[in-house]
Amino acid sequence: MKKEFVVRSIDAAPDGAPYVIVSLSSVKDLKEGTQSAPSFGTPKVMGFTNMNDMMKDLNKMFSGMGGMGMQSGVTQLKLEMHEYKEMGLSVGDKVYLELTKAETLGI
Repeated sequence: MKKEFVVRSIDAAPDGAPYVIVSLSSVKDLKEGTQSAPSFGTPKVMGFTNMNDMMKDLNKMFSGMGGMGMQSGVTQLKLEMHEYKEMGLSVGDKVYLELTKAETLGI
């Protein structure tokens, strides 16, 4: 199976290790307009009036439903620095991801 993606973002490793996180969005999703623009730096405020509402909002936030947390529809790859430099990737590049199942012999 071969799928086409667009590089959405390239981020440094959160632990300072020598790798990068490349976020990919499906070309199909971008054409359909289902992907929203990333909202980095835009704080999300969740209001509440009582403790029960606060707990519900916290659960949504932690599960990613409140606009914070893991982005939906995004595929992320962890690349070592030499792989990243060799590919010369930048945001907006079209890339193809190919998955194949390894053939096993019945021994």
